[in-house]
Amino acid sequence: MMTTSSVRRAVFLDRDGVINKNRNDHVKTWSEFEFLPGVFEALRELAALDVLVIVITNQGAIGRGMTTFEAVDDIHARMTLMVQAQVGRIDDVLYCPHRPDEDCACRKPKPGMLKIAAEKWQLDLSESFLIGDADTDILAGREVGCHTVLVLTGRTHRHMAETLGVPIAQDLMEAVRSIKPMLVLGGDNIDLFTSTWLNPSSSSRTVEDSWNSSKIQI
Repeated sequence: MMTTSSVRRAVFLDRDGVINKNRNDHVKTWSEFEFLPGVFEALRELAALDVLVIVITNQGAIGRGMTTFEAVDDIHARMTLMVQAQVGRIDDVLYCPHRPDEDCACRKPKPGMLKIAAEKWQLDLSESFLIGDADTDILAGREVGCHTVLVLTGRTHRHMAETLGVPIAQDLMEAVRSIKPMLVLGGDNIDLFTSTWLNPSSSSRTVEDSWNSSKIQI
């Protein structure tokens, strides 16, 4: 479903550690790409919503000479086709090929890819979400006013995640189901839900419990 509302929103997804398994030696070819459990179902649920689904990912392995633009483009083409075959949707993929020492404007934690996507798709970033697995994702999203969620399927463990002061989900499926009400309601309700999710006294509650406690009805 393409967006039709006056406010155009997106759910941005990091790739490695959110959609597919991280590798210490980088995902360099399609044969090394492995979808994480529950990802197809999560992307099916997003596909039914009035939002764009955009992947933004650092792929510094290109700049390091470990893989090529062609190989990464092939990974993304196959990834997108497999998601479509499962009735999901990925509307766009943006990636940064640079090494950290190149100090580019697009490599997360800088928000360059988010700004490019916003201009290309005419997005309201303040009504959009970014789901990532690392502090670099969260910092990039915060820089441009996106609402952010950290999943624990990648590089960050819970005790590290809690220091970021960001909503935490076990995986992409939990993150998607948690933000769905906000994608329906939008506006100030997003901030209300986020503050409820981050309530320190509710650290032992599930995300669903936090949503129910906010008393927002849809």
